[in-house]
Amino acid sequence: MNIYEVLRSPRITEKNTMLAEQNKYTFNVAREATKLEIKAAVEKMFSVRVVHVNTINNHGEIKNVGRRVRIPVKLQDSKKAIVTLEPGQKISFFEAQ
Repeated sequence: MNIYEVLRSPRITEKNTMLAEQNKYTFNVAREATKLEIKAAVEKMFSVRVVHVNTINNHGEIKNVGRRVRIPVKLQDSKKAIVTLEPGQKISFFEAQ
């Protein structure tokens, strides 16, 4: 799998910004991606050393859509990865500017 297919996008939220202070960065990743593929993709793309990778599968919830007739619609499943870097290393993409 190509590294651009493994890492979909960074997740930039208030909680993830606080995790960045602990050298932990969060990415949306492909559902088929393994921890080893995620580690290799982050190391190659950002030139950093990854210590640990945690993955979380988010199952799409069911929402009701429509004004008069409620139609249940299932949202898409997703997967995110929390990547821990070695002490002293940073990903400059997440730095506040």
